[in-house]
Amino acid sequence: MTPEHLLVSSCAPMLRSLSTWLDKAGAAGGDALLSARLAPDMFPLATQVRFACVQPREGMHRLAGEEFSPDLIALLDEARDGGDRPGTLDDARARIAETLALIDGFAGKAGADPERPIAHALPIGTTFDLTATQYVRDWVLAQFYFHVMTTYAILRANGVPLGKGDYVAHLLPFLRPAPAATA
Repeated sequence: MTPEHLLVSSCAPMLRSLSTWLDKAGAAGGDALLSARLAPDMFPLATQVRFACVQPREGMHRLAGEEFSPDLIALLDEARDGGDRPGTLDDARARIAETLALIDGFAGKAGADPERPIAHALPIGTTFDLTATQYVRDWVLAQFYFHVMTTYAILRANGVPLGKGDYVAHLLPFLRPAPAATA
């Protein structure tokens, strides 16, 4: 599996689920939930959703060897301001839809060399030197799932009716019914 395929096939289904969770959040607290946090020193829901959208976008740019686009830079800035400007659930769903459209456009692109080096610099001045495969598997997906799972946890902690089935909804098409009981 190429790094591109791993990124696309992992992020797209979870982003679709995330959008569905936000639909449920609308009925269980609405836009006020976007300021909710699991702990005082953690980012609020608005930031978690935005960073869940940032991860695949950053990954696509790095795998393509491209500089970050102005819209990605704007999303990063928006994510960092999530506590001050949480926006609305409609805004959050729009970010997810935009990210899914970008992923769909990226899905058919030729793969980068899985061993191609990617230097991932952090804002604190340190850098991870990884291969393309390591970067997607160990950075993009780890960060992506962290923000998706934190979103799920914030929503659950605030009364949104979510369960394990909501988290793994993308697997339901592969579910085989149990065999009929024999008498």
